[in-house]
Amino acid sequence: MIEGEQTEECIFAGLNQESLANLETWTQKMGISLVQVNGQRKYGGPPPGWTAFPPSSGCEVFINQIPRDVYEDSLIPLFQQAGVLYEFRLMMNFSGQNRGFAYAKYTDPECAEAAIRMFNRYELQNGCCITVRKSTEKRVLLLDELPRAVEKDRLLLLLRKFSDGVEDLKIMPSPKGSGKASAAVQYVSHHAAAMAKKDVVEEFKKYGISITVQWFNQIVKPKTQNNKKLAVDTDPGFMKKKAEVSTRNNVYQKPSSQDDDQQYTFDINQPSKEARLDAVNSFNQLCISCQFGCPWYDMQLLRTGPDGYQYFHVKVFVPGLPLPFEGVVKILAGCLATVQEEVKMAAASQILKALSVG
Repeated sequence: MIEGEQTEECIFAGLNQESLANLETWTQKMGISLVQVNGQRKYGGPPPGWTAFPPSSGCEVFINQIPRDVYEDSLIPLFQQAGVLYEFRLMMNFSGQNRGFAYAKYTDPECAEAAIRMFNRYELQNGCCITVRKSTEKRVLLLDELPRAVEKDRLLLLLRKFSDGVEDLKIMPSPKGSGKASAAVQYVSHHAAAMAKKDVVEEFKKYGISITVQWFNQIVKPKTQNNKKLAVDTDPGFMKKKAEVSTRNNVYQKPSSQDDDQQYTFDINQPSKEARLDAVNSFNQLCISCQFGCPWYDMQLLRTGPDGYQYFHVKVFVPGLPLPFEGVVKILAGCLATVQEEVKMAAASQILKALSVG
């Protein structure tokens, strides 16, 4: 069954009707639901019966050079030969044709690597070979120097007029400390974000607005109001000087160098309940008071230990800092919402402790 944006009006005579009929027959026979929204048609994410956490990064492959009349009934069974598919996303036009590329996400990185070995340069049709490579997985753009009073709903409507695949966005203060706003805009794919990155600046100029656009994880350091560069040292005392934060806990920050390319890291030690209490809000307020913007958390389940602890790799992105805080935390398993909040609290409390050291 195919749901979403595709309608009978979209299926005009120029399409391969045999391919469409085969797709419909396959979805009904296999009991598979494909949902089309925002320029992509998706299977899974998660697939039926999935109860674990989403796969970690490195599990997705990018598939290109797909013939425009080839659909999921041919692609999904093919790529399932490399391993269990967590998600398959075929980029679509409103006409009903595919856009020539797709993304397949597996349950582990080994399956993704196997798919590349098996299907890169695979002849899908006579004389037509597809290319398969690791997905970049960068899908978020930072739009900066927006008007301070910009509203989320209006910005979404505007972006969707001249860029495909906009999923959502979050508005925050500009990391440059200019008094303007910025927006982290999430797209359905790296390709959609890359295409938008080329066009969005020029489109905004038509409205008399001059903005900058860059990948979300390549954010510039904040600047003072007089545009002088604000020194962001890797010394955890930097943010401490900007705002007083004091938690007492068995966690440490371990800087690897004193240059701008260093990662902020934190330890796996389990913070106490008292230290975790309201740590997320405290860290948010600290970042906002420093004019760095509100932090974002990206978490991936690594494993569950025999003692019942779940181990997560966590990246905490702070818009005004050049690199994320990154490390591993462990928590006791619970329901999904509780797990996510526990991971955030554990990471935030470790960062706060690290910033109060020294």
